[in-house]
Amino acid sequence: MSIQQRMAEVFETAEVIDFDDDDKFIFMSDCHRGDNSWSDSFADNQLLFYHALKYYLNRDFTYIEIGDGDELWENKDYAEIMDAHSYIFELLNCFLQEHRLYILFGNHDIERLDHTMMKKANQKFQTKLIEQRGARAWNPEFDKMEFPEALKLRHTATGQMVFLVHGHQFDHFNDRWWRIGRLFNNYFWKHLQIIGLKDPASPAKNAIKMNKVDRRIEDWLRKWNEVNEPMLLVAGHTHHPRFPEKGTVSYFNTGSGVHPRGITGIEIQNGEITLVKWWTTVRVLDKDEGVLTVSKEIIRGPESLKSFYCKE
Repeated sequence: MSIQQRMAEVFETAEVIDFDDDDKFIFMSDCHRGDNSWSDSFADNQLLFYHALKYYLNRDFTYIEIGDGDELWENKDYAEIMDAHSYIFELLNCFLQEHRLYILFGNHDIERLDHTMMKKANQKFQTKLIEQRGARAWNPEFDKMEFPEALKLRHTATGQMVFLVHGHQFDHFNDRWWRIGRLFNNYFWKHLQIIGLKDPASPAKNAIKMNKVDRRIEDWLRKWNEVNEPMLLVAGHTHHPRFPEKGTVSYFNTGSGVHPRGITGIEIQNGEITLVKWWTTVRVLDKDEGVLTVSKEIIRGPESLKSFYCKE
């Protein structure tokens, strides 16, 4: 199946969510939450991510995770991931209970589609919480969630579209042969990355592969926009944040949650789109003391969504 055929199928089957300028969204991807071991790439940024999630929860944002939120290639037991990052999952559950949570699957967490696995993991995690805290602290409902491959956000006033997809669909190896990638990751690269070696099959660790995926996404979106009503596309997968210039192909990328000392994401609010970074800074108190603080920095934008809906 060609990329054109694959993406036509993904686009046509994606759920449509209507929104207007009063709605607020935060898109993040590629957190790769693991088991908090040495191979857990997310562990260093978990406090940053928790702070960012709390910020968006308290400000009525809808959180949309665009794939690879959890690392299910390296970890066989999803309940261990939930236990290692239990406070993150409690916040996600708050979004879920308020109907402000959507989670797309990527190649590293495609096994979310196994409802039996998800139900068992939730039951196991709930039992562990009761043992640790002595009471039923919360009611996780992730086993009841649907994890779509893509979503289409449609503006109610203009009909203009924001297409959300992880991006592994443009990467033949990670799309069609993800089971082989999982096998190598689980039994090979998981252990070698502890000593600093990089996985050459991952676009996040391979600049040539990353650029190839970016070009494929741009080419597909350019051809789409030539014959259809122009739309924006937001993806992840490459771990490389992108915010295009106006007048060019409207491909955005969230980046990832595993950058050294920082996480990136894309916000939509007030009809504008913004690329942001959350990171740790030092606030100096005096010459001998300082305080670590979590800061949000605007990298690009905000720019009006309407300014990107034009043919090149």
